[in-house]
Amino acid sequence: MILGHKTMAELFSQLGLANTESEIEIFINSHTLDHSISLECAPFLSPWQQEFIKDAWINDSDWSAAIDALNVALRK
Repeated sequence: MILGHKTMAELFSQLGLANTESEIEIFINSHTLDHSISLECAPFLSPWQQEFIKDAWINDSDWSAAIDALNVALRK
């Protein structure tokens, strides 16, 4: 078993989203998130995606760094 932080591409794949570099860039450029809304409440995520993000943060999982990076990228 390989342990360690996951990449943004792996996170997008786990969330069921297109995960090439260009597709990730398009997603980030197409979605913004107000600072008053937590990422796990983002209206453009499905309920199970929101739950995955919430659980990963609560458990400080290997996904946390990629989720943090996505959270920052969406705050324009």
